[in-house]
Amino acid sequence: MSSLDRYMARLIAVPLISTLIVASMLLVLDRMLRLFEFVATEGGPISVVWRMLANLLPEYLGLGIPIGLLLGILLAFRKLATSSELDVLRGVGMSYGRLLRVPYMFAIGLALVNLAIVGFVQPTSRYYYEQLRFELRTGALGASIKVGEFTHLGANMTLRIERSRNAGRDLKGIFVHAQTPKGDWVGVSADSGKFLATDDPNVIIFRLKDGTLIHSRADFVTPRVLTFTGHDLPIDLPKLENFRQRGAENLEFTLPELARLGHHAETPQQREGTRAEFHFRVIEVATMFLLPLLAVALGVPPKRSSSAFGVFLAIVMIVAYFKINQYAEGVAVRGEVDPIIALWVPFVLFAGLVLRMFYTLAYVPGGQPIGALERGVAYLVKAVTSRLPGRRPAVEVAEPALGAAA
Repeated sequence: MSSLDRYMARLIAVPLISTLIVASMLLVLDRMLRLFEFVATEGGPISVVWRMLANLLPEYLGLGIPIGLLLGILLAFRKLATSSELDVLRGVGMSYGRLLRVPYMFAIGLALVNLAIVGFVQPTSRYYYEQLRFELRTGALGASIKVGEFTHLGANMTLRIERSRNAGRDLKGIFVHAQTPKGDWVGVSADSGKFLATDDPNVIIFRLKDGTLIHSRADFVTPRVLTFTGHDLPIDLPKLENFRQRGAENLEFTLPELARLGHHAETPQQREGTRAEFHFRVIEVATMFLLPLLAVALGVPPKRSSSAFGVFLAIVMIVAYFKINQYAEGVAVRGEVDPIIALWVPFVLFAGLVLRMFYTLAYVPGGQPIGALERGVAYLVKAVTSRLPGRRPAVEVAEPALGAAA
């Protein structure tokens, strides 16, 4: 690798890594708040939040890697152009094809990483994320008992704790109401208590101290009242449902599994759904090979201009194209259009637009792919800023007439 290639690699790597980290952190922080709220509502341990975020990270990387690659290359070429280094490189005979050698090294490497993520890692992590949500709702992760609130243990028992100490091992101010299958009900109030494990994993012992027990039955004239200093109350844990098998949704299939299901699907709806998901993921990876061309076309501003409009337009284009693909996938899943037509036609049109923009920059003398847009935005900005309150209009100074005295 030449010194030029190493220099290009440094220029691309810094914004690429920075963009990837910032984008991932923003997405993680946005989801983290909702996960903390969800876990607290379901009464699960806080540690499960980190496991859920770890399973969401592949999905965020699948979105962040293409954007990071685009902005890394775009900002690198923008820096070369605004500092006139690009003119020097072009002046000594460096073509845009030669300058794209390092960007395409990044593109090929990240495309392989993205293929592994969207093709294999993301489907399994999505399944494990849904499994954690299911276990939180069913209490399989050890739902906590909220202090000061009524907690239902199964359908026949209600528990309320006034105070909790020593990480939940010492409970104070206890009230328990339980109903048996025979129609009996038991109400217990106790000063303190603790949970104890038994040999049966489906039963735990609630050891109560210094309390009162009320037992009522239909054939009792009056409920029986018992005062105790120590009482063991067995609690049957609710039976947990098993989580479904992986593959209830097409998003949970890997690429080889989608390819097999597309040829051997049991129903036409399943065949169209798996084919649409397969082509959507393949196009997501294939689009990364167009990003270096798009980044160069939008990263080089017009001469004597430092406008950042190309950066804005690049983000808008890639996000809009991703949304179009999502809509096309939905149309293909419903069977309205064949997945190949619905997804590959927009890809071909997008590729044609990118190639045309790059050709205009690289092979048309003085060509600017978005020159008209740049001038339009500059005119619009000038018109808006000139009308801002407090801005004085420019004062025209008349030139002195010929022959006037100095």
